[in-house]
Amino acid sequence: MKQITLFISIFLGLLFSVTAQTIKVEGGLVEGVVENDLIVFKGIPFAAPPVGELRWKAPQPVKNWNGVLKADKYAPASLQTKMAIVGYTNYGVSEDCLYLNIWKPAQSSDEKLPVLVWIHGGGFQIGSNSQPLTTGEQLAKKGLVVVSIAYRLGVLGFLAHPELTAESPYHASGNYGLLDQLAALKWIKNNITAFGGDTTKITIFGESAGAHTASMLIASPLAKGLFHRVICMSGASFGPKRLKKEQGTMQLLQGAEKLGLGFMQRKGATSIAELRKMDAKKFLKDSLEEMGILWPIIDGYCVIDDQYNLYQQAKYSDIPVLIGINSDEGSIFTMKFKPKDYEKIVCSSYGPFAEKLLNYYPIGNTTVTKKAMSDIFRDSFFGSYTHTWANLQTKTGKSPMFVYYFNQPQPKSFMTMLLKSNDAYHGAACGYVFDHLDQDKKIKYTDADKQLSKLMVEYWVNFAKYGNPNGESLPQWLVYKEAAPTVMYLNSQPTTDFFPNMEKVKLFDEYYQWKRTFQE
Repeated sequence: MKQITLFISIFLGLLFSVTAQTIKVEGGLVEGVVENDLIVFKGIPFAAPPVGELRWKAPQPVKNWNGVLKADKYAPASLQTKMAIVGYTNYGVSEDCLYLNIWKPAQSSDEKLPVLVWIHGGGFQIGSNSQPLTTGEQLAKKGLVVVSIAYRLGVLGFLAHPELTAESPYHASGNYGLLDQLAALKWIKNNITAFGGDTTKITIFGESAGAHTASMLIASPLAKGLFHRVICMSGASFGPKRLKKEQGTMQLLQGAEKLGLGFMQRKGATSIAELRKMDAKKFLKDSLEEMGILWPIIDGYCVIDDQYNLYQQAKYSDIPVLIGINSDEGSIFTMKFKPKDYEKIVCSSYGPFAEKLLNYYPIGNTTVTKKAMSDIFRDSFFGSYTHTWANLQTKTGKSPMFVYYFNQPQPKSFMTMLLKSNDAYHGAACGYVFDHLDQDKKIKYTDADKQLSKLMVEYWVNFAKYGNPNGESLPQWLVYKEAAPTVMYLNSQPTTDFFPNMEKVKLFDEYYQWKRTFQE
């Protein structure tokens, strides 16, 4: 009898165990690997390698391959400047970088699970879709198909130039990284059913630059119907448009083309043809000085106007949105500024608003002034854009908007020591959302941190499934209304309260309105 029971147990275990699968996708067959009761596909190509004559062109259809592609290892990240960020380039870098990864719990294509698509951050010059902190296995275990996509970065992803505009069938240049994201989303729409995904429940979510681009895609005519919900963590694009690149603005194609001409000249080339023949690694030597051409632009094709104008005219996909910021977004961006230069920077940057800003963010000793610099950055480039987006969608849309403020104090780590603060720095929420607080054993996260992570995972998963983060036994997250701008404060005692630093954020709203009254 015992032998029969054992046989039945083994048989049932084999019957219901997770096994690797071979799936047909655009290009050929792919075979995943079993990891932690999931089937994981790493390094699936979603477009042709953007090399040679395809450098600085819109992504082309993936090339077919013979046999079965073993999707068992991550592909290299986009070629990028070397930065000391753990995990960004663990699997190398290459100009051949247009690959995606999939984590799936589904055993059958009939399951139709919601799909969550991750767009990594990194300021459009660094980052990868295989960074350990943001891999999707924990979220997939909650009943989602999770996909992480790559895109071209830096000069390779965002170079505009008159020659490139002239040769383009759509008469624009510069937003190749965004077009890569759109190509990945089209691939997902066409292929994710085979992985058990539901093509009617696709959520895109990103952090920092990934959130920045997600906010653009929601208003791009090229993205219509490719996704149905959006989560933006610490990033949005709602600055005024300008010919000349300024911090916090969207540059127009004509201005970006001039920067492209300057880039070509500095590289000693006389044509795009010559630039295409150069080793791309030569472009990275001074890429940190090329910040003016490393960002998405208003090209009239992929991005047709600045978000503020588009939202005022209701020219965007009216879908559920979850957005938010961290309490100390600005510290990592103000490290290079010296407190002694603070007053000069404020006066030169904010014109007639400078005096009031210096009252709101006062000069004091070095520590006080450094904090003031950090908070100005947080409220101007994160707080104000988030506030603007929430109010505009509330006015012109019908879909719900959910806003959060992540202000959980952080345990001692390399980042807190570097920034000399334990406030929630830029990027701190990622470990909580992906349930990866246990990755770095040197960081002693508390039980309260782990409980908050569990809560945030439930909110994010619920939103992907239902377009609403709320669920049984969870603190209620109220829909944002301009008349009652309630925000979910995510910390060890989650609660709803008014939008943070409201008076200061409103002053930056006024500043950007002033900037929109004239063109520079």
